[in-house]
Amino acid sequence: MAKGTHEYIEDERNRNILININGELFPREKAVVSVFDSGFILGDGVWEGLRLHHGVVVFLKDHLRRLFQGAKSLDLDIGLTPAALTERLMTTLQANDMTDGVHIRLMVTRGEKITPYQDPRCTIPGSTIVIIPEYKNPSPRKIEGGIKLFTTHVRRGYPDVQDQKMNSHSKINCIQGCIQAAKAGADEALMLDPHGFVATCNSTHFFIVTQGEVWTSTGDFCLGGITRSKIIEVCEDNGITVKQKNFSLFDVYGADECFVTGTFAGVTPVNEVDGRIIGTGSRDMIVRLQDLYLALIKSEAGA
Repeated sequence: MAKGTHEYIEDERNRNILININGELFPREKAVVSVFDSGFILGDGVWEGLRLHHGVVVFLKDHLRRLFQGAKSLDLDIGLTPAALTERLMTTLQANDMTDGVHIRLMVTRGEKITPYQDPRCTIPGSTIVIIPEYKNPSPRKIEGGIKLFTTHVRRGYPDVQDQKMNSHSKINCIQGCIQAAKAGADEALMLDPHGFVATCNSTHFFIVTQGEVWTSTGDFCLGGITRSKIIEVCEDNGITVKQKNFSLFDVYGADECFVTGTFAGVTPVNEVDGRIIGTGSRDMIVRLQDLYLALIKSEAGA
């Protein structure tokens, strides 16, 4: 199924998954929340995408740190400690007898509203916590074949408008960019910052390779990506020059290699940006980073 960079192979087992809503397990067709929920009415909440590999939720501490930091920024009381939330997550995976090849969406909203109104004080105490685990593996077609990007007019804005470091349910600017890219026949939108420098993509983080160096944005106008940080880490640990810096589309079009990163697919090659073919087809750095990242995941999982 084509889902931008998230092309995956459908798995019939997902029809029978159990979804955790506030500590109770429900079959897929009965897993619902109220129309008065803050997430539905206002997009008022935070979330994380997680990956289960050989029985281990990879980089879970990093994801939970980001989730709780986002909740604190929103003055949202999750109502559970990280340890209790981890226990609920693992209980959900055990109930589904899941050990590998699973993508998890962990969502927390402010909870149910008394009436459809934005003021957080018009909320019944108690957050809504939803855990959706699905069997989901990236399709080799895009991991091996690469993707196309289109630079959208929708910018990543200043933190005093909407802080891009917050992984909130309010993703309308990313959705607008995604729509424009899809209409242009691309897989994902490349998004610029307010100054015209490259920031990130609508659902992944963006890197270029130029003269043996790996570049990514300063991070000032994008989510603090977990996979992004791990790629920077493996570069530093393996003698690969990596720079977080401002660069423009001029640098992108002339890059030797480009790729995006994300929890779902890891490292995905980018073949084309705005109709420009990237490089000469060489993927030496991308292949190396894919191998290093996979080794890091295996180390995390104790495999």
